[in-house]
Parts: sequence; structure tokens; C-alpha cells
Amino acid sequence: MPTSTPFEIVFNVEMTCQSCAESIGKAISPLVSSYDCDVKNNTVTTTGGVAPSEIVKAIQSTGRDAIIRGTGKPNSAAVCILESFDPKDNDHPVKGLARIVSVSTSDLFIDLTINGLPKGVYYPSIRSVGNLSRGPLSTGSLFYQLSPIEVMVPSDETSIINSVGAPMVVDGFSGQSFLHANLGITDLIGRSIVVSRAHDLITEDALCGVIARSAGVWENDKTVCSCSGKTVWEERQDARGRGIN
Repeated sequence: MPTSTPFEIVFNVEMTCQSCAESIGKAISPLVSSYDCDVKNNTVTTTGGVAPSEIVKAIQSTGRDAIIRGTGKPNSAAVCILESFDPKDNDHPVKGLARIVSVSTSDLFIDLTINGLPKGVYYPSIRSVGNLSRGPLSTGSLFYQLSPIEVMVPSDETSIINSVGAPMVVDGFSGQSFLHANLGITDLIGRSIVVSRAHDLITEDALCGVIARSAGVWENDKTVCSCSGKTVWEERQDARGRGIN
């Protein structure tokens, strides 16, 4: 569901010439109201109301990867990495990602992607606290119920690297949804998102993660991480290995 209020997104995309920019523009133009491909700085800036993940997929269809560097205005974006605390998932705990962008003080959208789960309908919710000491069971009472998400598509990523560096196969299905909530970003930071198989019950095998603030447009222009010394593309490769697309 596209938003009625457009917002900006900045992506890092490796481009070498104007032909690269033209192929990317052709892929994303049906999805956005405007875009700019900066070949010199390897950035693509879009304005529109569709889920960021849909634009990433369109860029990837040209044979290039894309990294989201900023979404929306300053202090209007957040992110949540969803993990499984089930012992059987120890080698591959990351199962999803929620990118959150606010379009007003009480109106936001959650671009939710989950992967490597049994087929079915799942129920995402925002919980009152971000305590993951007992996984999803310690995230507190319901703060906001989100719309269900269908997980019906075979997982795209079949080969990933596990925690000891060995290749492994990920079975399961994936789902993606653009969810609406009448909340502001400040209402969410430090709380958690839980994705459960049951509408009104949080079980031990539910996914969960803490909501953290993320960069707005043009607030993140780093190309090398000051902590790891890795480039953004090396970090992207590490993230894909953990199941974060």
C-alpha cells in the first residue's frame, strides 16, 4: 500500500557510467514520483510512497545491489532487526527486518520483510518494552497491533554463511508487507517488534527485535565504518550473510 504522503530515500548503488544510471532509472521510474542518479557519488535518491524494499528489488533487477542510507526527514526513521530465539535457529537467528519511516507526527509506515519461516500467516505487533532477556517472552504487553503478514513465497536466499563461516541451506518461505500505524517515531524507540504465529499469544518461537533510530536522508554519508574499517559494501555482504536483505 503506497503512502499518500511521499518521502525521500537515499540509496548507495555502484554505478560506473551514465548507462548504469539510465538502466536504474528505467527500473524505478514506475515506482516513484521522481528520482536522481548521481554516478559520481554512487547515490540514487527517490521521492515516492512505496516501500523501500520494493525500490531495492527494482534496482537489484538491473544486476546491481542497493544499500538504504537514509529515509525521510531527520528523526523520522527507525529500524528493527528481527531474530529467532529458538535454539534450532542458533546458526541463523536473523529472520527479518523492519524499516520504519514517519510521514507525520502521528502517521508512519513499516516496511516489514521476513524470511526463512514456515508458510502461513503471522501477526506482527509493537510491544511495550525492548527487553529481550527472555526473547519474545520478556517484551511486555501489547502497545500496538499491526496488520497480519502472509509468508507464502519460497525464500530467495538458499545459501548463506552460518556463524562459524560454513555454508548452509535455509529452508522456508518469505513475506513482505508495508504496514501502517497511527504513531510517531518517538513513540517507538526502545520498544520492540514481535512477529508471532498466533494473533493473541506470544510464543517462544516468535521473532523479536528492539526498535532503534536510523538515519534520515543525507544524515549518513560514511563510506567506511569507523568501528570495523569495512566499506559499506563489505558491511552489506556481512549483513546478507546474516540473512538481512
